[in-house]
Amino acid sequence: MATTDLAPASGAPAAEQMGDDLAAHPLPLPVREVPAPADPERLVALEWLVANGLGGYAAGTIAGTLTRRHHGLLVAALPGGRVVVLTQLAEALRLPSGEELRLSVEERSGVPLDLGPLRHFIGFRLEGGLPVWTWRAGGCVVERRLVQPHGQNTVHVLYRLLEGEGRVRLLVAPGLAFRPLEEPVSRPLPAPFETKAQDARCEVRPAADPALLDRRRRPCVRLAVLGSEPAFSAGPRTIEALRYRVEEARGYAAVGDGWSPGTFAVDLAAGEDAALVASLEPWEVALALPPAECLAIDRARRLRLLAAADPRARAGPAAELVLAADQFLIAPQRTADAVRAHAAGEEPRTVVAGYHWFTDWGRDAMIALEGLTAATGRLEEARYALRTFAGHVRDGLIPNYFPDGEREGVYHTADATLWFFHALDRYVAASDDRATLEVLLPALVEIVERHLRGTRFGIGVDADDGLLAQGAAGYQLTWMDAKVGDWVVTPRRGKAVEVNALWYNALRLIEGWVREERGAAPARRLARHAERAWRSFNERFWYEEGGYLYDVIDGEAGHDTACRPNQVFAISLPHPVLARERWGQVLEVVRERLLTPVGLRSLAPGHPDYQACYDGDLRARDAAYHQGTVWGWLIGPFVDAWLKLHPADREGARAALAGFLPHLGEACLGTVSEIFDAEPPYRPRGCVSQAWSVAELLRGWLKTSGSEG
Repeated sequence: MATTDLAPASGAPAAEQMGDDLAAHPLPLPVREVPAPADPERLVALEWLVANGLGGYAAGTIAGTLTRRHHGLLVAALPGGRVVVLTQLAEALRLPSGEELRLSVEERSGVPLDLGPLRHFIGFRLEGGLPVWTWRAGGCVVERRLVQPHGQNTVHVLYRLLEGEGRVRLLVAPGLAFRPLEEPVSRPLPAPFETKAQDARCEVRPAADPALLDRRRRPCVRLAVLGSEPAFSAGPRTIEALRYRVEEARGYAAVGDGWSPGTFAVDLAAGEDAALVASLEPWEVALALPPAECLAIDRARRLRLLAAADPRARAGPAAELVLAADQFLIAPQRTADAVRAHAAGEEPRTVVAGYHWFTDWGRDAMIALEGLTAATGRLEEARYALRTFAGHVRDGLIPNYFPDGEREGVYHTADATLWFFHALDRYVAASDDRATLEVLLPALVEIVERHLRGTRFGIGVDADDGLLAQGAAGYQLTWMDAKVGDWVVTPRRGKAVEVNALWYNALRLIEGWVREERGAAPARRLARHAERAWRSFNERFWYEEGGYLYDVIDGEAGHDTACRPNQVFAISLPHPVLARERWGQVLEVVRERLLTPVGLRSLAPGHPDYQACYDGDLRARDAAYHQGTVWGWLIGPFVDAWLKLHPADREGARAALAGFLPHLGEACLGTVSEIFDAEPPYRPRGCVSQAWSVAELLRGWLKTSGSEG
């Protein structure tokens, strides 16, 4: 793998710092190349993503067209929620002859997509996760890079003339939206816009709009062009009838307007840099670092991420996954979390479940935490995240998720809290941080007691068999949580197989922790609960006719014989609840009926509810979400279970991961999608970058590798 350095702008002190960092961490950044394809439409389908550590991001297609409402070069994370601010750039080169060559592509409703400007495109690559475009136009070769300073709602777009005689003029017209992330693209623009311009800078503030997620103030975007002969020409205009083709295919509003304040211009000469900066930060923050220095610092940060990771994850696909994992660990924009963490001398951390639309989800965070942190050498942030979620325990539950812009979580989940025990166990195993365990132990004991007595949403232990039941009308409490209106697609009310596997695992974990911290006597009661749950599970969950485990027992329609991947957790968890003599039979069923090259199907083919394709409008998609659709994250538990049964067969376990390698070059480059169709060619669907998909693939990759060194 190789890197390409970008020289700093004149006067920027980045070169020495970059050299020092490269000397300290002599690792190459992974590079993923996309040459100019024979079919330019491929550039419209391929996506990229850069995150800012706050939950905000920049994302789009390689072609530059907006295909999703979530696309934007500056999607800001504000206390009131995320806002799509800068959507795209209309770029052109003015040659010395006066001819203007357009580099950017827009898709308008009712007009055939003109891919003509892509004739200038000669390549795209991700360098350490950062996007780089290259064009050849009018005898010039121009390179564009993008970086978001970590911890800021700012984006730097850097340009360099790599080849060409004399000077060319770069023209850039920014498109703005000020649209809350989940609002439809058809939402009227928050006009009129208040614009203030001076020299090569411009400030734009939308009209007062109570629908904007940052309700306490009107967000103001600051735009500046830096370089030789910079200028701004005011020319407000509405960018009408932009078409968002992915939104159209998903059954959402797909046509909307943008707005531009005018055009920035700057000269480019061979070897010189120029940049457009867009930011919701004050000027003194937005321009504190010259763009080239900002890029050098961020590249050095990424090198440090690789240097801190497991040695087996510092090159190749694993290195890409280490950098992809960085996108999900963020500082939540909730004041109480920050105050609580800072009072303890720590920092708040949480996990974005997926880009572009998910916020932080308790279940996803706890499942992904080991892969995102232990594998990447970021155990301190794991502690921060565990402490952050512990601060939100209510009635023995951690939140299912936090709605965008809200301070309080939503608690309708039967399994997220049990995954919290698992995440803590994996953190302590990796860190030996007994102090954090001791601090959290009272909350853990209270969680178990609330489950034994019963808590919200019908979650509680059945006194007749010691198994954990759950269910409340109108709620979807397990990870199979699709719901359309009042229709809960897979309600799974009763005693779910993975919930009870997690419950048994949690009981055994806390039994051990209590014994270590408080002695044998209080641990014996917990051991009795665990032993009873084990006996009942093995007596009641075995489906003899199928040779596998019921998915739900004591449900609304009795026992559910659907063959689903949830049974694998009865083997994969550190304390498996399934008797060992049945592991082989269950895993063979899972391997034959559920395993695909990109994860496990959520339902086996042949079931009346099986859906081979996840597509169409929201109702059609949710009907398929857990009815066959493949989930990438489930490959981690499958590898765990396989290696428990076949501890010497790392090669066989690694083979189950092979299908993910080509996927890193499709959909969103360098990361892993949320879900896939259930049948070949297993098209990627859902979120383009999902935390637990990345985390479990990385964890599984390392687990099937050789020893460290």
